[in-house]
Amino acid sequence: MSRYNRPNKSTNKDYAIRAVFGIVVVAILAILCPRDNSVKLHYNLGEPWNDNEIIAKDSFDIYKSENVIAKELDSMKRYYEPYYELEKEIGSRQIARFEHYFDSLNNESKQEPLPRHVKQYFVKFLQQKYANGILADSSYNNLHDQEIRHIHLFSDNMSQTVSAGQLPSEKMVYEEAMNQDEQMRSILLKLKINNFIHSNLTYDYGKSMDQQIQINSMVTEFAGRVMVGEKIVDKGQIVSQAIYDKLASYEKHEKERTKSKAELTSQFGGQLLYIVLLIVALFIFFYQFRNDYLNSLRHALLVTMLCLFFPILTYELCKHTNFSPYVIPYCILPIFIRVFMDSRTAFITHLITILLCAIAIEQPFEFVVVQTLAGLTAIYGLKELQQRSDLFKAVLFVILTSLLTHLCIDLIHMNFFKTKGVDGMVYLGISFGGFLIFLSYLLLFPIEKLFKFTSNVTLVELSNINNALLRELSEQAPGTFQHSMQVANLSAEVANALGAKAQLVRTGALYHDIGKLDNPVFFTENQSGTNPHDNIPFEDSAQIIIQHVKYGLELANKHNLPQTIKDFIATHHGRSKTKFFYISYKNQNPNREVNEEIFTYPGPNPATLEQAILMMADAVEAASRSLSEYTEESISTLVDRIIDSQVKEGYFNVCPITFENIDTAKKIFKERLKSIYHTRISYPELKK
Repeated sequence: MSRYNRPNKSTNKDYAIRAVFGIVVVAILAILCPRDNSVKLHYNLGEPWNDNEIIAKDSFDIYKSENVIAKELDSMKRYYEPYYELEKEIGSRQIARFEHYFDSLNNESKQEPLPRHVKQYFVKFLQQKYANGILADSSYNNLHDQEIRHIHLFSDNMSQTVSAGQLPSEKMVYEEAMNQDEQMRSILLKLKINNFIHSNLTYDYGKSMDQQIQINSMVTEFAGRVMVGEKIVDKGQIVSQAIYDKLASYEKHEKERTKSKAELTSQFGGQLLYIVLLIVALFIFFYQFRNDYLNSLRHALLVTMLCLFFPILTYELCKHTNFSPYVIPYCILPIFIRVFMDSRTAFITHLITILLCAIAIEQPFEFVVVQTLAGLTAIYGLKELQQRSDLFKAVLFVILTSLLTHLCIDLIHMNFFKTKGVDGMVYLGISFGGFLIFLSYLLLFPIEKLFKFTSNVTLVELSNINNALLRELSEQAPGTFQHSMQVANLSAEVANALGAKAQLVRTGALYHDIGKLDNPVFFTENQSGTNPHDNIPFEDSAQIIIQHVKYGLELANKHNLPQTIKDFIATHHGRSKTKFFYISYKNQNPNREVNEEIFTYPGPNPATLEQAILMMADAVEAASRSLSEYTEESISTLVDRIIDSQVKEGYFNVCPITFENIDTAKKIFKERLKSIYHTRISYPELKK
């Protein structure tokens, strides 16, 4: 036994690999970290300037605000006159089609021919309309919506400006043609005159866009110029629109200035040293307190992936967008580490990651405080992730904690009195980022499969006794199933008392004996009078009993049980012996040398606290069924004898279990067995 679970000592080669891996992580973060030595100012329109005065070091242009430019561009629309080409051949073609159609109707019709004056009227009508130009209905609506007053009408290299209101649409031409008496309208309907009314004005995109560009170029993006030595803003001065534009232009000018090589080198060096210090601090934590995670490739990869993902995402968003960092669900990191590892590792990893992200954020103090408390809340609120409601409550607490923390910072800085309230977008970003934490529930399954972890959600699903494998065990080996249920209850109670993973050991206990499905009648809890071992040699009996471990692992592989459950199946007997058959064989053959491997389980011995708890509970519960009488003394003696024997034979030598843990487990086993097998009073019979 040992106080901590210390894995095999690492070699120099292992440390070299970790060092190279750490260097790669540092290099990636240092390269991607944003570098900007330009001035970043904090100001709002209509509020006082609280910093020192700013004097222009060199001249620069004052940029107009986007709203001003938009208004000026909108006002220039009245000068925009799009170009339309008048295609005369369209009118000639449609008039010819109409005349041909009219004549063909008169020639083919056996009834009274159509009046010739109708033809003359409509031909003359079309000639007039096509000569002036007809707009497509969509073009007419666009001109009306954009309030365009005039257009350029050109044909045969001749251009003229005409009023857009004078040009009819196809629909308007048709309605005007039909504005006749009833007899005339019926004839025009019969002639289907709408088939001969088509737009002959075509929008010229090239000429129109050239004019649009020319008009837009008349709107300049500059409102003036700041000269060298000019005071941009003074301390306490109210930020007017003019000052606001100067400050914005000053920021832009500073950002576009050529950065000196010395400045960039200094900034990169500071960032590199900062990142190195944080990564080394994280490495030292794992080396001193969780060396088992450091030696586990899957644990190291998960931590590294999370520590890289969130800083890289933050760096890239800070480079390319003006976003609130609070929309990123950073608390997914401590949730994953808490679920798959432990709370202390979750907090340290989360804190290091937040500090790595803070280097790219404009207001790092507020960010670090809010995210640190949010991470602590996520760890506290998610002690056990067994169902969706656990995550929902944790997310709710995280959002409330983040909002209240940022509100406290605003109150401390007196933002309610210096400004017109607080920045609502920050609080909206915190809320949105909090709800994105629900993604962790969706990502649990792929993370489990990728890194071969087992979450409590999966364990709860596996512990459902309606699962196919457990249901089969209850039907074919009911005694074994009841034994497994009792062991699960005993193990979980001890695990809770020792601070171990209760859900893990409960689920492992339910499946530890599934191998007995192979030959259930050979195990005493499933027998009813006849014992098949009476007719076979002790060696064969021992092998049949031992075989349930191997068959259990085969069933676990067949049903895709997690590795942690398979470990319980393999270790619940450790390297112990089938003592009944071993001792019986020795008594029967006192002078023959015994091959002890025939009577020894394949193991290995328990390697975790949970596996040790299950081994003790399994042995104690099975042995308790053989007691002839159940008294406090007999139960206490049985528990002490079983567990002391396991300790003496060294089954817990590689376990992170202490003698104090074992004493606690003994007390719980004794109390629980006494409550199970307590003496019941006999009820009196009713006298006649």
